[in-house]
Amino acid sequence: MAKKKTVYICQNCNYESPKWLGKCPECSEWNTLEESAPITQSSSAGTRRSKSLKDPKTISEITAINIERTKTYLNEFDRVVGGGLVPGSLSLIGGQPGIGKSTLLLEVMSRLSSKYKDKKILYVSGEESESQIAGRAKRMGVSSENLLILNETSWQNILEVIQKERPSFLVVDSIQTTVSQDIQSAPGTVSQIREVTYELMNHVKTKGITCFIVGHITKDGNIAGPKILEHMVDTVIYFEGDQFGQYRILRAIKNRFGNTNEVGIFEMEEAGLKEVPNPSQYFLDDQLEDSYGRSLTCILEGSRPLFIEIQALVVENKFGNGRRTTQGIDQNRLSMMVAIIEKYFELPLSYNDIYLNVVGGFKLSSRESDLSIIASLLSSYKGRAIKTGEIFLGEVGLTGEVRSVPMIESRLKEIQQLNYEVVYTSLKTAVKFKDKFKKLKLIGIKRAKDLESYL
Repeated sequence: MAKKKTVYICQNCNYESPKWLGKCPECSEWNTLEESAPITQSSSAGTRRSKSLKDPKTISEITAINIERTKTYLNEFDRVVGGGLVPGSLSLIGGQPGIGKSTLLLEVMSRLSSKYKDKKILYVSGEESESQIAGRAKRMGVSSENLLILNETSWQNILEVIQKERPSFLVVDSIQTTVSQDIQSAPGTVSQIREVTYELMNHVKTKGITCFIVGHITKDGNIAGPKILEHMVDTVIYFEGDQFGQYRILRAIKNRFGNTNEVGIFEMEEAGLKEVPNPSQYFLDDQLEDSYGRSLTCILEGSRPLFIEIQALVVENKFGNGRRTTQGIDQNRLSMMVAIIEKYFELPLSYNDIYLNVVGGFKLSSRESDLSIIASLLSSYKGRAIKTGEIFLGEVGLTGEVRSVPMIESRLKEIQQLNYEVVYTSLKTAVKFKDKFKKLKLIGIKRAKDLESYL
Protein backbone atom coordinates (compact mmCIF):
# COMPACT_ATOMS: atom_id res chain seq x y z
CA MET A 1 0.00 0.00 0.00
CA ALA A 2 1.42 3.39 -1.01
CA LYS A 3 2.29 5.77 1.78
CA LYS A 4 -0.11 8.66 2.15
CA LYS A 5 1.57 11.93 1.27
CA THR A 6 1.08 15.04 3.36
CA VAL A 7 2.21 18.63 3.04
CA TYR A 8 2.68 21.38 5.59
CA ILE A 9 0.95 24.69 4.85
CA CYS A 10 1.75 28.02 6.52
CA GLN A 11 -1.43 29.44 8.06
CA ASN A 12 -0.13 32.97 7.55
CA CYS A 13 1.10 33.11 3.94
CA ASN A 14 -0.06 29.77 2.40
CA TYR A 15 3.52 28.54 1.82
CA GLU A 16 3.70 24.77 1.24
CA SER A 17 6.55 22.54 2.45
CA PRO A 18 7.01 18.75 2.16
CA LYS A 19 8.22 18.62 5.77
CA TRP A 20 7.56 20.51 8.97
CA LEU A 21 9.64 23.63 9.63
CA GLY A 22 9.69 25.69 12.79
CA LYS A 23 10.05 28.94 10.85
CA CYS A 24 8.29 29.68 7.57
CA PRO A 25 10.85 30.54 4.85
CA GLU A 26 8.36 32.85 3.11
CA CYS A 27 6.97 35.08 5.87
CA SER A 28 9.48 34.28 8.68
CA GLU A 29 6.70 33.48 11.17
CA TRP A 30 7.27 30.76 13.77
CA ASN A 31 5.09 27.68 14.36
CA THR A 32 2.64 28.48 11.57
CA LEU A 33 3.09 25.33 9.44
CA GLU A 34 0.33 22.77 9.93
CA GLU A 35 -0.05 19.31 8.41
CA SER A 36 -2.57 19.04 5.61
CA ALA A 37 -3.46 16.55 2.92
CA PRO A 38 -2.55 17.72 -0.59
CA ILE A 39 -5.45 18.75 -2.78
CA THR A 40 -6.03 16.18 -5.50
CA GLN A 41 -6.70 16.93 -9.15
CA SER A 42 -10.36 15.89 -8.81
CA SER A 43 -11.13 17.98 -5.72
CA SER A 44 -9.10 21.10 -6.40
CA ALA A 45 -11.27 23.85 -7.77
CA GLY A 46 -8.25 25.78 -9.00
CA THR A 47 -6.99 22.98 -11.29
CA ARG A 48 -10.21 22.27 -13.15
CA ARG A 49 -10.04 23.05 -16.86
CA SER A 50 -12.67 24.90 -18.76
CA LYS A 51 -14.57 22.80 -21.31
CA SER A 52 -14.80 25.52 -23.95
CA LEU A 53 -12.36 28.21 -25.03
CA LYS A 54 -13.77 31.75 -25.07
CA ASP A 55 -12.66 34.47 -27.46
CA PRO A 56 -11.83 37.90 -25.99
CA LYS A 57 -14.11 40.84 -26.76
CA THR A 58 -13.57 44.56 -27.13
CA ILE A 59 -15.17 46.99 -24.71
CA SER A 60 -17.61 48.21 -27.40
CA GLU A 61 -18.89 44.67 -27.92
CA ILE A 62 -19.76 44.20 -24.25
CA THR A 63 -23.13 45.48 -23.06
CA ALA A 64 -23.13 47.09 -19.63
CA ILE A 65 -25.68 45.75 -17.15
CA ASN A 66 -27.51 48.01 -14.71
CA ILE A 67 -27.25 46.52 -11.23
CA GLU A 68 -30.61 46.22 -9.47
CA ARG A 69 -30.00 46.52 -5.75
CA THR A 70 -32.13 45.08 -2.97
CA LYS A 71 -32.56 47.52 -0.10
CA THR A 72 -32.40 46.12 3.43
CA TYR A 73 -34.11 49.24 4.85
CA LEU A 74 -31.34 49.37 7.45
CA ASN A 75 -30.13 52.73 6.18
CA GLU A 76 -26.67 52.71 7.77
CA PHE A 77 -26.00 49.25 6.34
CA ASP A 78 -27.27 50.22 2.89
CA ARG A 79 -25.00 53.26 2.96
CA VAL A 80 -21.91 51.10 3.51
CA VAL A 81 -22.67 48.46 0.84
CA GLY A 82 -23.38 51.11 -1.79
CA GLY A 83 -27.15 51.60 -1.66
CA GLY A 84 -28.36 48.03 -1.32
CA LEU A 85 -27.47 44.37 -1.88
CA VAL A 86 -26.47 43.02 -5.27
CA PRO A 87 -27.88 39.57 -6.27
CA GLY A 88 -25.12 36.98 -6.54
CA SER A 89 -22.69 38.99 -4.41
CA LEU A 90 -20.43 37.47 -1.74
CA SER A 91 -19.63 39.67 1.26
CA LEU A 92 -17.18 39.01 4.09
CA ILE A 93 -17.79 40.57 7.52
CA GLY A 94 -15.00 40.55 10.10
CA GLY A 95 -14.62 41.93 13.60
CA GLN A 96 -13.49 41.23 17.13
CA PRO A 97 -15.16 38.45 19.15
CA GLY A 98 -18.32 39.71 20.82
CA ILE A 99 -18.48 42.92 18.78
CA GLY A 100 -21.91 42.00 17.31
CA LYS A 101 -21.29 40.48 13.86
CA SER A 102 -23.98 37.82 14.27
CA THR A 103 -26.38 40.36 15.77
CA LEU A 104 -25.83 42.71 12.82
CA LEU A 105 -26.48 40.00 10.22
CA LEU A 106 -29.54 38.75 12.09
CA GLU A 107 -30.89 42.31 12.11
CA VAL A 108 -30.25 42.61 8.35
CA MET A 109 -31.93 39.26 7.66
CA SER A 110 -34.86 40.32 9.83
CA ARG A 111 -35.38 43.48 7.77
CA LEU A 112 -35.17 41.47 4.54
CA SER A 113 -37.60 38.80 5.77
CA SER A 114 -40.21 41.40 6.74
CA LYS A 115 -39.92 43.38 3.49
CA TYR A 116 -39.61 40.45 1.07
CA LYS A 117 -41.97 37.79 2.40
CA ASP A 118 -41.90 35.81 -0.86
CA LYS A 119 -38.13 35.16 -0.61
CA LYS A 120 -36.47 32.58 1.61
CA ILE A 121 -33.56 33.43 3.88
CA LEU A 122 -31.17 30.79 5.24
CA TYR A 123 -28.98 31.49 8.27
CA VAL A 124 -26.32 28.79 8.74
CA SER A 125 -24.32 28.79 11.97
CA GLY A 126 -21.50 26.46 12.91
CA GLU A 127 -20.74 28.21 16.20
CA GLU A 128 -24.16 28.51 17.85
CA SER A 129 -26.99 26.05 18.26
CA GLU A 130 -30.39 26.70 16.74
CA SER A 131 -31.86 27.46 20.17
CA GLN A 132 -29.18 30.09 20.85
CA ILE A 133 -29.91 31.85 17.56
CA ALA A 134 -33.66 31.62 18.17
CA GLY A 135 -33.20 33.11 21.65
CA ARG A 136 -31.32 36.09 20.23
CA ALA A 137 -33.91 36.49 17.48
CA LYS A 138 -36.78 36.59 20.00
CA ARG A 139 -34.89 39.14 22.11
CA MET A 140 -34.52 41.30 18.99
CA GLY A 141 -38.18 40.85 18.09
CA VAL A 142 -37.54 38.72 14.99
CA SER A 143 -40.33 36.31 14.07
CA SER A 144 -40.53 35.51 10.36
CA GLU A 145 -41.75 32.37 8.63
CA ASN A 146 -39.36 32.81 5.70
CA LEU A 147 -36.22 33.01 7.90
CA LEU A 148 -34.72 29.52 8.25
CA ILE A 149 -32.08 28.60 10.88
CA LEU A 150 -29.59 25.75 10.41
CA ASN A 151 -26.80 24.51 12.67
CA GLU A 152 -24.27 22.74 10.40
CA THR A 153 -20.52 22.71 9.73
CA SER A 154 -20.28 20.32 6.75
CA TRP A 155 -20.20 22.15 3.42
CA GLN A 156 -21.70 19.17 1.57
CA ASN A 157 -24.70 19.11 3.94
CA ILE A 158 -25.10 22.88 3.70
CA LEU A 159 -25.07 22.64 -0.11
CA GLU A 160 -27.84 20.03 -0.05
CA VAL A 161 -30.02 22.29 2.12
CA ILE A 162 -29.34 25.26 -0.20
CA GLN A 163 -30.33 23.21 -3.25
CA LYS A 164 -33.47 22.01 -1.49
CA GLU A 165 -34.68 25.31 -0.01
CA ARG A 166 -33.38 27.64 -2.77
CA PRO A 167 -32.92 30.74 -0.58
CA SER A 168 -32.45 34.23 -2.00
CA PHE A 169 -30.24 35.31 0.91
CA LEU A 170 -27.66 33.20 2.72
CA VAL A 171 -25.51 33.71 5.83
CA VAL A 172 -22.62 31.40 6.75
CA ASP A 173 -21.42 32.03 10.30
CA SER A 174 -18.51 31.41 10.19
CA ILE A 175 -16.30 30.37 7.28
CA GLN A 176 -13.63 29.10 9.72
CA THR A 177 -15.99 26.47 11.16
CA THR A 178 -17.23 25.20 7.79
CA VAL A 179 -15.38 22.12 6.51
CA SER A 180 -15.36 20.23 3.22
CA GLN A 181 -15.13 16.43 3.22
CA ASP A 182 -12.94 16.60 0.11
CA ILE A 183 -10.09 18.15 2.13
CA GLN A 184 -8.39 16.07 4.82
CA SER A 185 -7.39 18.85 7.18
CA ALA A 186 -8.67 20.52 10.33
CA PRO A 187 -11.38 23.23 10.28
CA GLY A 188 -10.05 26.76 9.85
CA THR A 189 -6.89 25.75 7.98
CA VAL A 190 -5.83 27.48 4.78
CA SER A 191 -6.82 24.58 2.52
CA GLN A 192 -10.28 24.26 4.10
CA ILE A 193 -11.07 27.99 3.92
CA ARG A 194 -9.80 28.21 0.35
CA GLU A 195 -11.82 25.24 -0.91
CA VAL A 196 -15.08 26.05 0.91
CA THR A 197 -15.00 29.72 -0.14
CA TYR A 198 -14.34 28.84 -3.77
CA GLU A 199 -17.19 26.32 -3.87
CA LEU A 200 -19.52 28.75 -2.10
CA MET A 201 -18.57 31.60 -4.44
CA ASN A 202 -19.24 29.53 -7.56
CA HIS A 203 -22.62 28.34 -6.30
CA VAL A 204 -24.03 31.69 -5.11
CA LYS A 205 -22.93 33.51 -8.28
CA THR A 206 -24.42 30.81 -10.50
CA LYS A 207 -27.76 30.82 -8.63
CA GLY A 208 -27.87 34.60 -7.94
CA ILE A 209 -27.91 34.16 -4.15
CA THR A 210 -26.86 37.12 -2.02
CA CYS A 211 -24.42 35.62 0.51
CA PHE A 212 -22.70 36.86 3.67
CA ILE A 213 -19.86 35.01 5.37
CA VAL A 214 -18.48 35.83 8.80
CA GLY A 215 -14.70 35.73 9.24
CA HIS A 216 -12.68 35.50 12.44
CA ILE A 217 -9.81 37.91 12.98
CA THR A 218 -6.31 37.36 14.37
CA LYS A 219 -4.76 39.12 17.35
CA ASP A 220 -3.31 41.67 14.88
CA GLY A 221 -6.82 42.63 13.75
CA ASN A 222 -6.62 40.99 10.29
CA ILE A 223 -9.14 38.44 9.02
CA ALA A 224 -7.87 34.93 9.79
CA GLY A 225 -7.01 32.59 6.96
CA PRO A 226 -5.29 33.15 3.61
CA LYS A 227 -5.26 36.61 2.08
CA ILE A 228 -6.86 35.09 -1.00
CA LEU A 229 -10.12 34.99 0.99
CA GLU A 230 -10.40 38.78 0.82
CA HIS A 231 -9.52 38.77 -2.88
CA MET A 232 -12.21 36.22 -3.77
CA VAL A 233 -15.17 38.00 -2.17
CA ASP A 234 -16.90 41.07 -3.61
CA THR A 235 -17.12 43.08 -0.39
CA VAL A 236 -14.99 43.14 2.75
CA ILE A 237 -16.63 44.86 5.74
CA TYR A 238 -15.15 45.41 9.18
CA PHE A 239 -17.36 45.84 12.23
CA GLU A 240 -15.38 47.94 14.68
CA GLY A 241 -15.76 49.42 18.12
CA ASP A 242 -15.13 48.78 21.78
CA GLN A 243 -17.10 45.72 22.91
CA PHE A 244 -17.53 47.35 26.34
CA GLY A 245 -18.81 50.58 24.76
CA GLN A 246 -22.10 51.29 23.04
CA TYR A 247 -21.12 52.50 19.57
CA ARG A 248 -20.16 50.35 16.58
CA ILE A 249 -18.73 51.44 13.22
CA LEU A 250 -19.36 49.48 10.02
CA ARG A 251 -16.62 50.19 7.49
CA ALA A 252 -16.16 48.83 3.94
CA ILE A 253 -12.53 48.01 3.11
CA LYS A 254 -13.32 46.58 -0.34
CA ASN A 255 -16.47 46.97 -2.40
CA ARG A 256 -16.80 46.00 -6.07
CA PHE A 257 -20.28 47.51 -6.25
CA GLY A 258 -19.85 50.77 -4.37
CA ASN A 259 -17.69 53.29 -2.59
CA THR A 260 -15.26 52.24 0.14
CA ASN A 261 -15.36 55.68 1.79
CA GLU A 262 -18.68 55.17 3.58
CA VAL A 263 -19.22 54.17 7.19
CA GLY A 264 -22.31 53.25 9.18
CA ILE A 265 -22.68 53.94 12.89
CA PHE A 266 -24.79 51.81 15.25
CA GLU A 267 -25.57 51.81 18.94
CA MET A 268 -25.66 48.51 20.82
CA GLU A 269 -28.76 48.10 22.98
CA GLU A 270 -30.38 45.23 24.84
CA ALA A 271 -32.78 44.59 21.96
CA GLY A 272 -29.99 44.62 19.36
CA LEU A 273 -28.35 47.24 17.16
CA LYS A 274 -29.93 50.63 16.65
CA GLU A 275 -29.04 53.01 13.83
CA VAL A 276 -27.44 56.35 14.66
CA PRO A 277 -28.57 58.67 11.82
CA ASN A 278 -27.05 61.81 13.36
CA PRO A 279 -23.94 60.74 15.30
CA SER A 280 -22.77 64.29 16.08
CA GLN A 281 -25.87 64.87 18.19
CA TYR A 282 -25.06 61.81 20.32
CA PHE A 283 -21.45 62.80 20.91
CA LEU A 284 -22.22 66.42 21.78
CA ASP A 285 -25.33 65.98 23.95
CA ASP A 286 -24.01 66.23 27.50
CA GLN A 287 -22.06 69.48 27.83
CA LEU A 288 -21.49 71.67 30.85
CA GLU A 289 -22.01 75.36 30.23
CA ASP A 290 -18.96 77.61 30.69
CA SER A 291 -16.66 74.62 31.19
CA TYR A 292 -13.07 75.10 30.06
CA GLY A 293 -10.67 72.59 28.55
CA ARG A 294 -13.02 71.47 25.76
CA SER A 295 -13.27 72.32 22.07
CA LEU A 296 -15.04 70.99 18.97
CA THR A 297 -13.62 69.79 15.68
CA CYS A 298 -15.04 68.19 12.54
CA ILE A 299 -13.55 64.89 11.36
CA LEU A 300 -14.39 62.68 8.39
CA GLU A 301 -15.44 59.06 8.77
CA GLY A 302 -15.46 57.99 5.15
CA SER A 303 -17.32 60.81 3.42
CA ARG A 304 -19.46 61.66 6.47
CA PRO A 305 -18.50 64.71 8.58
CA LEU A 306 -18.73 64.09 12.33
CA PHE A 307 -18.41 66.63 15.13
CA ILE A 308 -16.15 65.45 17.92
CA GLU A 309 -15.45 67.03 21.28
CA ILE A 310 -11.85 67.00 22.54
CA GLN A 311 -11.35 67.47 26.27
CA ALA A 312 -8.09 68.44 27.94
CA LEU A 313 -7.13 68.67 31.60
CA VAL A 314 -3.90 70.41 32.57
CA VAL A 315 -3.00 69.96 36.25
CA GLU A 316 -0.01 71.32 38.13
CA ASN A 317 2.56 68.60 38.80
CA LYS A 318 4.29 68.57 42.19
CA PHE A 319 6.71 65.69 41.61
CA GLY A 320 8.86 66.92 38.71
CA ASN A 321 7.92 64.61 35.81
CA GLY A 322 4.78 65.57 33.93
CA ARG A 323 2.35 62.75 33.20
CA ARG A 324 0.71 62.22 29.78
CA THR A 325 -2.52 60.21 29.48
CA THR A 326 -4.57 60.04 26.29
CA GLN A 327 -7.80 58.34 25.18
CA GLY A 328 -8.50 58.25 21.44
CA ILE A 329 -5.35 60.13 20.39
CA ASP A 330 -1.79 58.91 20.02
CA GLN A 331 0.33 59.96 22.99
CA ASN A 332 3.20 61.01 20.70
CA ARG A 333 0.86 63.40 18.94
CA LEU A 334 -0.03 65.03 22.25
CA SER A 335 3.67 65.43 23.00
CA MET A 336 4.11 67.23 19.66
CA MET A 337 1.29 69.67 20.44
CA VAL A 338 2.74 70.34 23.89
CA ALA A 339 6.17 71.02 22.34
CA ILE A 340 4.61 73.46 19.84
CA ILE A 341 2.86 75.34 22.67
CA GLU A 342 6.09 75.52 24.68
CA LYS A 343 8.13 76.76 21.71
CA TYR A 344 5.79 79.31 20.12
CA PHE A 345 3.41 80.25 22.96
CA GLU A 346 6.26 80.33 25.52
CA LEU A 347 4.15 78.60 28.15
CA PRO A 348 5.73 76.08 30.60
CA LEU A 349 3.21 73.36 29.77
CA SER A 350 5.50 70.32 29.93
CA TYR A 351 5.90 70.56 33.72
CA ASN A 352 2.18 69.81 34.18
CA ASP A 353 0.19 66.60 34.16
CA ILE A 354 -1.85 66.52 30.94
CA TYR A 355 -4.91 64.35 30.23
CA LEU A 356 -6.53 64.30 26.79
CA ASN A 357 -9.78 62.55 25.84
CA VAL A 358 -11.90 62.17 22.69
CA VAL A 359 -15.55 62.01 23.71
CA GLY A 360 -17.55 59.04 22.42
CA GLY A 361 -14.71 56.53 22.21
CA PHE A 362 -13.48 57.58 18.76
CA LYS A 363 -9.84 57.13 17.80
CA LEU A 364 -8.37 60.01 15.79
CA SER A 365 -5.55 59.17 13.41
CA SER A 366 -5.69 62.14 11.00
CA ARG A 367 -4.28 65.61 11.65
CA GLU A 368 -7.31 67.89 11.17
CA SER A 369 -7.87 68.10 14.94
CA ASP A 370 -4.43 69.60 15.79
CA LEU A 371 -5.83 73.10 16.19
CA SER A 372 -8.63 71.78 18.41
CA ILE A 373 -6.13 69.96 20.64
CA ILE A 374 -4.09 73.14 21.12
CA ALA A 375 -7.26 75.14 21.85
CA SER A 376 -8.35 72.63 24.51
CA LEU A 377 -4.91 72.65 26.16
CA LEU A 378 -4.80 76.45 26.25
CA SER A 379 -8.37 76.65 27.57
CA SER A 380 -7.61 74.26 30.43
CA TYR A 381 -4.24 75.82 31.25
CA LYS A 382 -5.63 79.37 31.44
CA GLY A 383 -9.03 78.42 32.84
CA ARG A 384 -10.98 80.17 30.08
CA ALA A 385 -14.04 78.61 28.46
CA ILE A 386 -14.45 78.37 24.69
CA LYS A 387 -17.83 79.38 23.28
CA THR A 388 -20.15 76.53 22.29
CA GLY A 389 -20.64 77.59 18.66
CA GLU A 390 -16.95 77.61 17.72
CA ILE A 391 -15.20 74.93 15.62
CA PHE A 392 -11.43 74.42 15.30
CA LEU A 393 -10.28 72.87 12.05
CA GLY A 394 -6.66 72.77 10.92
CA GLU A 395 -3.37 70.87 10.90
CA VAL A 396 -0.45 72.40 12.81
CA GLY A 397 3.12 71.87 11.62
CA LEU A 398 6.28 71.75 13.71
CA THR A 399 7.19 75.28 12.61
CA GLY A 400 3.91 76.53 14.09
CA GLU A 401 2.05 77.11 10.79
CA VAL A 402 -1.62 76.19 10.37
CA ARG A 403 -2.38 74.12 7.25
CA SER A 404 -5.58 73.34 5.37
CA VAL A 405 -7.27 69.95 5.71
CA PRO A 406 -8.66 67.74 2.90
CA MET A 407 -12.34 67.88 1.85
CA ILE A 408 -12.76 71.15 3.71
CA GLU A 409 -15.80 72.23 1.67
CA SER A 410 -17.96 69.26 2.75
CA ARG A 411 -17.04 69.96 6.36
CA LEU A 412 -17.97 73.64 6.08
CA LYS A 413 -21.34 72.71 4.53
CA GLU A 414 -22.12 70.45 7.48
CA ILE A 415 -20.95 73.11 9.96
CA GLN A 416 -23.22 75.71 8.36
CA GLN A 417 -26.23 73.35 8.29
CA LEU A 418 -25.92 72.70 12.03
CA ASN A 419 -25.90 76.45 12.74
CA TYR A 420 -22.39 76.78 14.12
CA GLU A 421 -21.16 80.36 14.01
CA VAL A 422 -17.35 80.57 14.07
CA VAL A 423 -14.71 78.39 12.41
CA TYR A 424 -11.03 78.76 13.23
CA THR A 425 -9.05 77.38 10.31
CA SER A 426 -6.07 78.12 8.08
CA LEU A 427 -5.73 81.53 6.44
CA LYS A 428 -5.79 79.93 2.99
CA THR A 429 -9.13 78.24 3.68
CA ALA A 430 -10.69 81.38 5.16
CA VAL A 431 -9.76 83.51 2.13
CA LYS A 432 -10.97 80.88 -0.34
CA PHE A 433 -14.41 80.19 1.17
CA LYS A 434 -15.35 83.45 2.90
CA ASP A 435 -17.70 84.48 0.05
CA LYS A 436 -19.25 81.02 -0.39
CA PHE A 437 -20.17 80.44 3.27
CA LYS A 438 -21.47 83.85 4.29
CA LYS A 439 -23.37 82.54 7.33
CA LEU A 440 -20.10 81.36 8.87
CA LYS A 441 -17.48 83.59 10.41
CA LEU A 442 -14.26 82.08 9.06
CA ILE A 443 -11.24 83.19 11.08
CA GLY A 444 -8.02 82.50 9.21
CA ILE A 445 -4.96 81.72 11.33
CA LYS A 446 -1.52 81.71 9.73
CA ARG A 447 0.44 80.74 12.84
CA ALA A 448 -0.81 78.72 15.78
CA LYS A 449 0.32 81.46 18.18
CA ASP A 450 -2.35 83.77 16.72
CA LEU A 451 -4.94 81.53 18.35
CA GLU A 452 -3.99 82.91 21.77
CA SER A 453 -5.33 86.40 20.96
CA TYR A 454 -8.76 85.02 19.97
CA LEU A 455 -9.10 82.81 23.06
